[in-house]
Amino acid sequence: MRFPAVAAALLALPALLQAQVPTLVLPKASQRATVSQTVGLTTISITYDRPAVNKREIWGKLVPYDSVWRAGANENTVIAFTSPVKVGGKELAAGRYGLHMIPTASEWTVILSSQADAWGSFSYDQKEDVVRLTAMPVAAPFQESLNYTLDDPGAGSAVATLHWEKLALPFPIEVDHKQVVVDSLRQQLRGLGRFFWQPWNQAAAWAAGNDVNLKEASEWAQSSIAINENFTNLRVKATLMEKLGDMASAEQLRKRSLTLATEADVNVLGYQLMGQGKLDSAIVVFQKNVKDYPNS
Repeated sequence: MRFPAVAAALLALPALLQAQVPTLVLPKASQRATVSQTVGLTTISITYDRPAVNKREIWGKLVPYDSVWRAGANENTVIAFTSPVKVGGKELAAGRYGLHMIPTASEWTVILSSQADAWGSFSYDQKEDVVRLTAMPVAAPFQESLNYTLDDPGAGSAVATLHWEKLALPFPIEVDHKQVVVDSLRQQLRGLGRFFWQPWNQAAAWAAGNDVNLKEASEWAQSSIAINENFTNLRVKATLMEKLGDMASAEQLRKRSLTLATEADVNVLGYQLMGQGKLDSAIVVFQKNVKDYPNS
């Protein structure tokens, strides 16, 4: 009775051993790559595999016209954003998106899909599109391996560009960078920084310098003053009140700030006024320092 059981185990042994053979990791023919760029506080990244031209005819042949293409090799290309952005005039939430394209002999269609984890474009479903936009290919220097760049990063935008063979395809990405910073500041001020005057003042000063979120920024400045009233936060509060149209409060805050100012505070203020072209006001400030610190 035991012999059949032993025979069965021996027969199953090769299959068991085969199942336990490890799979080795080897280089891909199309190498993996990632490019990223920070715009304000937003990081834009593209992850893709890089097929080579390898003496092949690419457009209309290896990559057929009028068909959805993975915009790379192997898995679909993925474009990701760490905060909301706008692509093709449509707002997108932070996250990962599958990047596909439909090449033609003239204009192309760029597609961002809610499905970011697929093999190529073989399971692509148009119902999962979140953005479709038209982009125009342009002639470019020869590029052997497909490449993406994130060009012309500004305060609120960057240009994503596919480069391959003798073609480049750019499309813009916009970021409401001021709103992203405001949202980030609100979150940061929920943390340890809320117990110190400097973070509140820093947030208020950034808003004042960028003419954004002024009413809430005046509250941030007041929170700073409540912790430690000083020359610096009173001046920031004064600037915000002036931008909000309350000139009387701004003047009172500036007068109060001078009663708390150190010699260094007043000296820096004088140079700031000079930089703004307010020479008469700068002279008044420097004269105050000369009077208060005659031996300095």
